[in-house]
Amino acid sequence: MDFFNSHSIFFTALGYQMSYLEFFAVTTGIISVVLSAKASIWSWPAGIVNVFLSAFFYYQIQLYPDMFLMFFFFVTNILGWWRWANPKPDEEDKKKELKVSLMPRKQFYIWLAAGIAGTILVGTLASQLHNWFPLLFNLPSAYPFVDSFILVMSVITTFLMIQKRIECWIIWLLIDVVATYLYFLKGAKFFGVEYFIFTIIAAFALWNWIKEFKSYSKTR
Repeated sequence: MDFFNSHSIFFTALGYQMSYLEFFAVTTGIISVVLSAKASIWSWPAGIVNVFLSAFFYYQIQLYPDMFLMFFFFVTNILGWWRWANPKPDEEDKKKELKVSLMPRKQFYIWLAAGIAGTILVGTLASQLHNWFPLLFNLPSAYPFVDSFILVMSVITTFLMIQKRIECWIIWLLIDVVATYLYFLKGAKFFGVEYFIFTIIAAFALWNWIKEFKSYSKTR
């Protein structure tokens, strides 16, 4: 059994062959997002395991922008873990961790505009990877612009999450809806189910973080 081979089957359910790699990548991803929704600092180490496994899977199904995104997530999970554990004195919550906060609305719109521009740029580059580096990428990138939207917006919202900005969950909702569609389209059904679950969790997380933010004024 080759654990890191997406063709090494763990089990078959409803006619879908589930690999060890896809199953454990999805499982650790769900655990990480659930912990994030609860504003738990343990979401970051769980995320490190998730991105390590997911990178292998994305490479094998030609979702190259998503694969590159996992390298970024590996670094930002370490940064996020440190940032949440080491807030400034005026940023601490009752657990001595970083508080959730809101960002100026204008700044949020600027981030969204940057995300759209970045998607166009990265999508154009991703569509040419198989021409530029045929030894590494022997097949064309699948759905390069949709996949690049997920990559670029995930980069943006990860930085917002490191700072515990509530708005990160609005962007995660957009990403999760698009990713659910993409993975079902690509045939990675368990990943599609994962991102459908992420959509529900993101809605809960948005509500939960807003609730926690409002609780700060009650404790002053």
